[in-house]
Amino acid sequence: MSTKRLRVLVLVCSTRPGALGPAVGTWLTETITPRAGELGVDLMSLTIDDLGLPFLDEEEHPSTGIYSHEHTRRWSAIAEAADGFVIVTPEYNYGMPATLKNALDYLGPEWAWKPVGFVSYGHTSAGTRAVQHAKQVVTTLRLVPLGATVALRIADAVHDGRVRPEAALAGAAVGVLDELVSVAHALRPLRERYSNDTLPGPLPGSYVRRLVPDDAPEVTVLQRCCWVEEAVANDTLAIPALHEPLEEVRAWLADWNATGLWWDGRLLAMVRTRRSGDDWHIGRLAVVPDLRGHNLGRWMLRTAESAGEECKRVVLSTGAASHRNIAFYESEGYQVLPDGTPGATRLGKTIPTRNSGTTPTQTFAPAGRA
Repeated sequence: MSTKRLRVLVLVCSTRPGALGPAVGTWLTETITPRAGELGVDLMSLTIDDLGLPFLDEEEHPSTGIYSHEHTRRWSAIAEAADGFVIVTPEYNYGMPATLKNALDYLGPEWAWKPVGFVSYGHTSAGTRAVQHAKQVVTTLRLVPLGATVALRIADAVHDGRVRPEAALAGAAVGVLDELVSVAHALRPLRERYSNDTLPGPLPGSYVRRLVPDDAPEVTVLQRCCWVEEAVANDTLAIPALHEPLEEVRAWLADWNATGLWWDGRLLAMVRTRRSGDDWHIGRLAVVPDLRGHNLGRWMLRTAESAGEECKRVVLSTGAASHRNIAFYESEGYQVLPDGTPGATRLGKTIPTRNSGTTPTQTFAPAGRA
């Protein structure tokens, strides 16, 4: 499961003056905030009134992601940043409020592969018919509705405009958050795979994206696993990748251009690059042991090389006794350089000309410092 923090948006949908929705939303956020802290979740509460959305006024279809109005772009940014949603909704005439339907219809790609839970309120049905109505819409948008819900029957659950403290309701609210977090983590690989910030990888279903400081736990595990062989071959434990604390990994992820190859939420391979003068430095090339022999290291190396086209030379280092690594790099056109440090071999080659025979069909040149 991913270790990254999640952002959950609590969206209160009623805009009627004097509506009960804000009170239900306040009760919900106060109830689940302690559990959110335990789960590493950032809660954001919002009412549809805060968005200032008129009835849908965008000319382009929402699936295009092309928005001409500032209110749509703001709503898009809020929804895009969320990893999941809890919708607080009343029931109006056996259905959800028009305000909720309108807010959903405004957007398209921002919803895909994110979980959504519901807290409803009403009279006879406690708002459950509004939830059933909304589920027909959200599934079409590729939102994933939860099984866990909270349904408040106003006559029983509300007194003087406030939700009565009740252990059963509080437990149900925490249950919605727990399920939402589990589903959000499970869906994260799908969200990343279809994101505009990724490119297809060499294996079916795999993708590449820039590694960021939040990826430090996965990067730490991968490099400690992969550099054991380096330590054995060179008879030394003095290898930074083996003992860097998490904070140092976070620091270099912020400083280098680091690329990761992912599949179903698993980090399969990585490499980092940055420019120094006319040299393009490549390091930390790693592939999980169970997928060695599938040319993933070669693919990652060539992807890293292709991002340094403006430089004159590619340079990298490996252990002086890492003969297998040295042979691999030499097969890719690298030559041993005379300026290696004790215990390490430094290799370099001129920047290759990109063509179909020497580089991946798609390359990933992440933005950031180089």
